[in-house]
Formats: sequence, C-alpha cells, structure tokens
Amino acid sequence: MNRTARVLSEVLAPWVIVLLLPSAVAWQATRSAPLALGWGLWVALTSSLLPMAVIVRGARRGRWDGHHVRNREGRLIPFLVLLVSSATGLAVLVLASAPAALIALDVAMIACLVVTGLITTRWKVSMHTAVAGGAVVILAIAVGPVLWWLAPLVAAIGWSRVRLGDHTPAQVAVGALTGAAVGGGVFALF
Repeated sequence: MNRTARVLSEVLAPWVIVLLLPSAVAWQATRSAPLALGWGLWVALTSSLLPMAVIVRGARRGRWDGHHVRNREGRLIPFLVLLVSSATGLAVLVLASAPAALIALDVAMIACLVVTGLITTRWKVSMHTAVAGGAVVILAIAVGPVLWWLAPLVAAIGWSRVRLGDHTPAQVAVGALTGAAVGGGVFALF
C-alpha cells in the first residue's frame, strides 16, 4: 500500500498537475496546437518547472526535508519563489495579450498559493490536494462538466498523503476544499 501511495503522490504531485493543466486550458482557449503549446509551456515553466528546480536544488543542499517540503517551517522560501515566478509569468501573459483563460488560470493559481501559504503559516495544509482540487474545478469549467470524473483522483491523492504520514485527513480535506473554492472560484470569476 505504501508503494501505491508513493506512486500516486509523485505522479499527481502539484508540479506535475501544474505542468499539464495550462496546456489543457490553453487548448480550450485557442484551439491551436502551436498557441496552446506556447502559452501552456510558458505557464508551466513559470508556475511549475522553475519553482520545482529551486525546490529540488534546496532539498539537495539540505535547506528543507525533500522535494515535497514536508516540514511546514521549510515552506516559506519555496512559496516565495513560486509566488515571484508565477507573478512574473502572469505579467508576461498580460503584456503579451495572452488568452483570458490563461490569465485567469494564472491568477487563480496565485490566489490559491497565497491562501494556502497563509494557512501554512499556522497549520500544514496539503498542497497536493489543494492543487488537485483546484485543477478539477478549473478543468470542469474550462473544458466541460464531463471532467468532474477526475474528482475521485483528489480523494486518491489525499489518501496517499495520509497513508505516507505527510498529512492528516483534516489537512488533505482543507487543502482540497481550499483549492476547489479559491482556485476554482477565482477562475470562474474571470
């Protein structure tokens, strides 16, 4: 069971979801493979790949306890790096007149990051379930209600985080609800 939990936790990690989500939203917004790939890669680079590179490098240098940054106290620098990188990405999207859906996605991800970051200053909320919960709602809005079938994956991710001892059931539930409400809510407003 721990092996299954570890695989779920890695394959559906926040950085992986944020690597794929922008391309899906960009495709829906442009219906053009080159444009979707370009815009999607930009958001993936600034909101996933660059921050993850900093996190992995910091983990290798012993600045935090691993690439999932399990210790709540160690999350400040990764949160700030992600916030600065994502805000820079958002500025480029706005200046380049990117599709509104991509701008909305970036704003929603930043809003979710700010809220979960504030929660994390006092209590260790699950970023895994926050990102997954937000992604499911965003995909259901952007692509269509047929993608609500992805919702059980949020529960599976939550189970994996609890099974591995990284979170409590309350932390994964609050993460999922926060991601869905803040990420999905902000995206829907745009």
